[in-house]
Order: sequence, then C-alpha cells, then structure tokens
Amino acid sequence: MTFFKIANGTVYDPTNGVNGDVQDLWIDAGKIVAPPTDPDALPARVLDATGLVVMAGGVDMHSHIAGPKVNLARKMRPEDKRKAEPFRRTPLTRSGTRGSVPSTFTTGYLYAGMGYTTAFDAAIPPLSARHAHEEFHDTPVIDKGFFLLFGNNHYVMRQIAAREPEKLRAFVAWLLAAGKGYAVKLVNPGGVEEWKGGTGNIHDIDGMVEYFGVTARQIVTELSQAVMDLGLPHAVHIHCNNLGIPGNWKTTLATMQALEGRRAHLTHIQFHSYGGEPDDQAAFCSQVPALADYVNAHSNITVDVGQVLFGDTTSMTGDGPLGYYLHKVTGHKWTNADTEMEAGCGIVPISYKEKSFVNALQWAIGLEWYLLVKDPWRIAMSTDHPNGGSFLAYPQIVQLLMDRTYREEVLKRVHPRVLKRSTLKDLDREYSLYEIAIITRASPARILGLTNKGQLGVGADADVTIYTPGLDIRAMFELPRYVIKGGEIVVEKGEIRQDLYGKTLHVQPEYDHGVIPDVKQWFEAYYTIQFANYPVDESYLAHGGTVVPCLRQ
Repeated sequence: MTFFKIANGTVYDPTNGVNGDVQDLWIDAGKIVAPPTDPDALPARVLDATGLVVMAGGVDMHSHIAGPKVNLARKMRPEDKRKAEPFRRTPLTRSGTRGSVPSTFTTGYLYAGMGYTTAFDAAIPPLSARHAHEEFHDTPVIDKGFFLLFGNNHYVMRQIAAREPEKLRAFVAWLLAAGKGYAVKLVNPGGVEEWKGGTGNIHDIDGMVEYFGVTARQIVTELSQAVMDLGLPHAVHIHCNNLGIPGNWKTTLATMQALEGRRAHLTHIQFHSYGGEPDDQAAFCSQVPALADYVNAHSNITVDVGQVLFGDTTSMTGDGPLGYYLHKVTGHKWTNADTEMEAGCGIVPISYKEKSFVNALQWAIGLEWYLLVKDPWRIAMSTDHPNGGSFLAYPQIVQLLMDRTYREEVLKRVHPRVLKRSTLKDLDREYSLYEIAIITRASPARILGLTNKGQLGVGADADVTIYTPGLDIRAMFELPRYVIKGGEIVVEKGEIRQDLYGKTLHVQPEYDHGVIPDVKQWFEAYYTIQFANYPVDESYLAHGGTVVPCLRQ
C-alpha cells in the first residue's frame, strides 16, 4: 500500500472537530497516519487537493444489497433492468445490470463511484447467511456487513416466553457468531410469525404472538437488553410494527417509550411516522413533529430516515404482511417467501409520483425528519435502498437539505395537500457541509460502533472521498474527483482505477457455551438443515474479515 500525502485539502471531519480547515492528510499501510517527523521521509505520491473538499468515505448503515429477498427481486424485475442504463464495462470492471436492484459487482462499483466505501445489508435470515457472504465475495471495493433477523425467530420467542434471559443472550451471541453477522435486526417483531402462521399480523406493540404467548413489546425489550448485555457495537436495529399504515406513529411512539433506558436504533423512520386512520386516506398526515420531539429529548434513540424519492423502484422487506399490503394497494405483481423458523419477505414493484398525495407526503415526511432532529449525530442518511429509492439518490437528498430554494421548488410541484398535512413548507433549516459529513459518514459510523470509519483521524481506515466544490451541490456529490479505499485510489472522475475488494465486518461476542446442547436439541428437532452445517466458516470470508470488538470486552 502506497505511502502518500493529500495536500492542501479543505477537510470536513466532524469526529475530530475539523470544519473546513485546509490541511494535509498522510496515508500509510491503509491507515491515516501522523505527519512524518523525518524531513527526508518523502511520500511516493502527493495528491494536490487545493480547492477540493475532503471527507471520509461514506457509510451506508441501512441498505439491501444481498440475501434472498434481493435475489428474488432481481429475478422478478426484468422490466426494471430493461429501463435502466447498463453498467458499462471498463478494463477493470465487469459489465452488469443496474436498475433499482443492481447486480452484486455493479453495487460495489456504484457505491464506490459515489464516494461510499462501507455499506451494510439490513436484513439477512441467519439460514441464508452463507449465501449472503458469497454475494459479498462478488461485491467489489466496499467494506460490508449485515444484520441478522431475530424478531420472529422461534428460539428467541421460546426463551422470552420461558423467562430465560441467559439462554436468550447466549443464543443471540451464538447466532451472530455462526452467521458472521454484525448486529441484531427486528422486523415487525412477532408480526411476521403471525403472518406465516396464517393468523394475520400484529398492529400494536402489545399484540400477542399467540403460539408462543409473547408480545411484540417483550421481543423488543428483551432483545434490546440482550444486545446491551453483550456489549454489541450497534444497538438493536428496529423496523417497528405497523410499517406504512396510516396512524402507525402511535405504535412508533409506544416502541420508543418501551425502550426508555436502553440503546436502540429505529430504522427507515419515515415509514413509521404517519397520522390518520388505516382505511381513511383523506386523514393521512405527518406526525414527525411529535416523534422528533421525543427523539430530541431521549439520547438513547437514534434513527435513519428511509427517504422516499420520486420514480420507479422495488419494495423489498422482511415484513411479509407489508409486502402483501403493498400488493393490494398498488395492484402490482408480488412475491412472498418464508424462512423456516426465522423470517419472511415480500417484494413489490412500486412507483413514487410527485402528483400522488400519499407519495408526496412520504417524501415530505422524510425531509421533516432531517430538518427537525436537532442533533445530526443522532440521524443517518438512508433511502432504505431500494424501498424509498436507490442509494444513488443520496446526492439529490444532499441538495434538498443544503438548498432551501431547491426544496421549495420541488414542494411547488407536488400534490398541494402536502402543504397542509406536513410542516415542511415552514422549515427554513439548511444543512452545512459539516452536517452533511456527519449524517453520511461520522454519524452512521458512530451509531454502528465503527471507530475506524467515517473519520480522518490518526489510526482511521484510509477511506477518503475528495469532491470538487461548485454551485451544483448535487453534481458535486454524484461525481467525486477521487475515491480512496484502504489507502489506494480506486476511483478518479467516475472511472475505476483499481479493482480491489473490501473486507467483511462482523462481531464475535463471548457467550456461555453451556447453552449450545439445548440449542442443538431444539435445532435438530425442527430445522431441515443439520446443526453442524449451519454455521458459516472462515472460508466464506474470502476477501478477509474484520471482527469489530464488543463494547464490554
């Protein structure tokens, strides 16, 4: 790896309090290093960044880029591929498909070309972890990891019902280690299991999973506590019950209140912030102010947004009943799949339109979240790719946040009722470059517990994005001048310069191995796969893995 210097860049590094200062960065062996004290220590290369903006590589903490539902979506959307511009092959890349669900290697190249160097898939059934790692093997440039699904796992609900927190905690640790996963994800806790059992859904945090005799509230609180007890770097990652349903803000608020005193991250919060009634579209409205007030007052809660952008995309979710609901609402084709004792999913093509009142209000609700959460360290940029839109829309979101005039121009084009049903027209806030660096880099890295990502201090990973500033904010963030990954220049003006592969990030928490015989006995009684064949071995981390330490170890 090259020893080189980035000279005279205008640096935005919020983790280290650097706000537009002109300074040099030194890189060696894939890390940011202190300036050499030896005057004769000459860098192999000096990259002149005079007049350019320097930030850490972007970190996407919530996306869908691997796993069974992503593959189902790729297969069921040939029309999506026909409409999309193909990913053009260069001497260092393969040609591939784009669309709302791009191919594995196209995903890596597109992230890197936009200045992002780390991304996490947010919902992998543990039984499918092995194949998700195989997809990561085929995803170039970026470092990546995934969150494992726990919120409808049979063994989890069994231990909650039995009031066995020690067994629950050990099982969580074992399953994360077995799947080489990064964090605990809950999707519609208990509701997916009810759907799979043919008895409906759960629409309230106190709704009961009848077969197991546990409530959604118990699943949320017990798993959040297990995550804290294990000292995992990222808090429990929650997709609340009732996603997408008018009136669901009450469920979201109740979930936040149930988590008081515990760390938690509520994901794609835009989809959980709706007022009104389920069967009355006319009453549909934003309830972001009430929810944002709660988040502003409670430091244990962090969120990412799940911003909706106008255009065609694909809804894919581990929330099977939501997939069916969207199919009924849109009339579009639909597919559903269940994973044994663990999870389910639903996939539906979807189109967000400016003139649709519902879609336009969803767009406004996402922006309200960015503008009403006071502390940018508690919020992260996301589109819930591809559910609200592609991750390639991040530069457009940056423009909407930094340029109030542009935001107002779009607001004039959308359905007029949005002006009355949200507070967006009254919000004057404009983000600075420093705040953009927080919500796209420093904040998601901190929320994830990644001390070496999202920052440019000594010892950090040398993942750096260099932009050309100008009047067009969106163009600036769409086409970085340089992207550096692990100390190597991988992208220059949108062209791939090196075809390298990033590592897989995962955890390896300690646990009581005395619980394993009970897990094995239960496993072999119910699963169609042998217990010994379930864990993912190191060979599946072909490009290397990084174990992120737990907080209490």
